[in-house]
Amino acid sequence: MITTALVLGAGIGLGLWSILVWLLPARPTLASALAATRTTSKSSPVAAVHDDEGWAAQWGRFGVRPLAALGLPGQKRQRDLQVLGRRPEALLAEKAVLAVAGLFLPPVLYFALAVVGTRMPWQLPFAACLVCAAGGFLLPDLDTRQRAEQKRTAFRHALSAYLNLVRVCLAGGAGVDGALTDAARIGQGWAFAQIRRALTTATLTRSTPWSNLRQLGEELGVRELVELSSSVSLAGTEGAKVRASLAAKATAMRTHELTEAEGEAQAATERMSLPVICLFAGFLIFIGYPAVATVLGSL
Repeated sequence: MITTALVLGAGIGLGLWSILVWLLPARPTLASALAATRTTSKSSPVAAVHDDEGWAAQWGRFGVRPLAALGLPGQKRQRDLQVLGRRPEALLAEKAVLAVAGLFLPPVLYFALAVVGTRMPWQLPFAACLVCAAGGFLLPDLDTRQRAEQKRTAFRHALSAYLNLVRVCLAGGAGVDGALTDAARIGQGWAFAQIRRALTTATLTRSTPWSNLRQLGEELGVRELVELSSSVSLAGTEGAKVRASLAAKATAMRTHELTEAEGEAQAATERMSLPVICLFAGFLIFIGYPAVATVLGSL
């Protein structure tokens, strides 16, 4: 009884605290408000945000305010959302609706089993509620991180081709700005669209293209683009020759991509060895069971 009272009291207290946070969200500090004003005036070359977020983001809007008051999502997750072109509110809504769904799924199954005559201790569905709610809360973060890493990998592959195009344009006698713009116009796909957007923003705001490329690399979390902007800035400000450095950078990126592809292939091969071993062990058990059963039966 004491354990039951403690668990119920903790659950009621957590529910009341959640309702209080939702009704009275914390006010932003002066430092965060000033930082928000500075970031809003800063040009952002990231892709446009999608409006179609699905049913989870539509039904989970009730949890956006309390989760945002807790400081969610973090900086890493916001960077992943920028790569995917999604709003932070959509991620928070998905976390809220999946957490609530995971919280109510075990009680529904518990009552369904009770109707058909199967009885279980109440501690089991209570623990399942906590586990399912935590899993539903963390699942959108894991999915967002995985999808963002896939898009970053695709961006690095496109960046390697972009470096070769820039080098060809520089060899043809084009300037640094012209080579960056012409190479971006040739390519297609999401990565080249981001680069074109950054260069167009630099033209409209009368800023240097390498500064916008650096900003794009920092927002997307692509270190290679930040290094490219540093190399191009030396050519634009100091007059350094960057054709050789760009060629070396493109070669290094291709080598790194090949190494990663070989590592992923070897990892996939090692993962496939476990099902083969299990299948072979099952086959041995299937073949040897009659003999073993005969020997044991004759004892």
